This record gives sequence, structure tokens and C-alpha cells, in this order.
Amino acid sequence: MDRSSPVPLYYQLSQQLEAAIEQGRLAPGSLLGNEIDLAARLGLSRPTVRQAIQSLVDKGLLIRRRGVGTQVLHSQVKRPLELSSLYDDLEAAGQQPATRVLRHETRPATARVAAALGVPEGTDVLFVERLRLAHGEPMAHLCNHLPAGLLDAGPDRLEETGLYRLIRAAGITLHSARQTVGARAATAEEGARLGEPEGAPLLTMERTTYDDTGRAVEFGSHVYRASRYSFEFQLLVRP
Repeated sequence: MDRSSPVPLYYQLSQQLEAAIEQGRLAPGSLLGNEIDLAARLGLSRPTVRQAIQSLVDKGLLIRRRGVGTQVLHSQVKRPLELSSLYDDLEAAGQQPATRVLRHETRPATARVAAALGVPEGTDVLFVERLRLAHGEPMAHLCNHLPAGLLDAGPDRLEETGLYRLIRAAGITLHSARQTVGARAATAEEGARLGEPEGAPLLTMERTTYDDTGRAVEFGSHVYRASRYSFEFQLLVRP
């Protein structure tokens, strides 16, 4: 703690605790100890420690449990807006990604999917529906359409690794993507699937990905838990 800094001590402490949670040094389920012990150990007042903990409770990173103490819930995944897969981002953040393949089938392309992939409507495309988890907890519901024959990977392979890794392993060079980010309320079905109440805020993302020849190789429509997930933007001043 830098006591000479104009930054309040409670905020310094909350930032250090949040960093420890995000970096996995404080794992989900671990206990912080009570406020009195923390205050004595850190040489801070109890109100300062209480305020720091409350700020992380408000963010959904900690929870106070009667008879147990203050417990780490999880860290929020902050995903940079770049051409990467959720699987890779979770793995890089130490979030122990896992996948459940819900559907893996060939189906005719709807007008929307056909327009995104640049194929005639009704053309057969591969449809993959997955539930992505982190530390065993649902994080996102992912629906992807790919041109038929692009990828020779069944459900087992998709549960072992990320989609973009499999695309690259097939010799395809990913070059760019067009992406739209939005938000809406969860339906009852989505809430049950993601472990959120009906009406909870969800982040949405649609992405069409292109290879180095300009061919569309994937159209994704994804839904993320806003309580666990955020997008990070870097904004530059235009000269």
C-alpha cells in the first residue's frame, strides 16, 4: 500500500485483490479471512478493508457467506476486441476452459447465414452449437456456421480445443473479421442454460471471419453472461 498516494487505501486494496483474482492467485472458492484479521495483517483500519471488500462484492467477484466468511466467486473475463477465440482467451487468463457440444450437424443455410458466408440460400453448411465453460461454470452459448467441407472435426475434437485452432490446423489462415457487439435480456431458456435468472443482462456478438483469400470461413452468433464477461476496447485519436 502506498500511503503517500492520493488514491484511497480501500481502492488500492480492492485493485490488488481484483488482480489476484483475475490472475488466479485467489482461486474461486478460496476464503479471504475475516475483516479483523485482514486489517491487522495489512496494517489497515477495519472500515478500509470493509469498503474494499464491499466494492468487490458489488462487482460480483466476492460473496459474504454467513458462518463461512468472504469467499472468492470468480473473475470477470475481459476479452480484447481482436481476432481471437474465446477458448484461447480463457486459457490465456488461466480460466480452465471446457466445452460441451450441444449440436453438430449439416443444415441448409438460411438467408441470413447465406449472406454472411457468401453462399446461395439453402446451401448445406455445418452448424455447431456449444456451451463454453470456465472453471466448470457456464460462460457463453456459441452458435457457429461454417461452409460444408471446410473442417473435418467431429464433436469430440470440438470439446477438446477451440474452433479457431481447428480451422488453423486445417491449413486456413485467418485474416480479418466483421463483428457486431450488443446486449439484451436473457430468455428463460438462456437463463437456465447459462445459470442466470430470466431477464439478466447478456452480451451478444455476431462475427463473420475471413481467411487471407477473402473467403468467409465462419459466421458466429454468441451470447455471453454480462456478469462474467466484458469486451475491452482500445480507442485512438484520429489524426
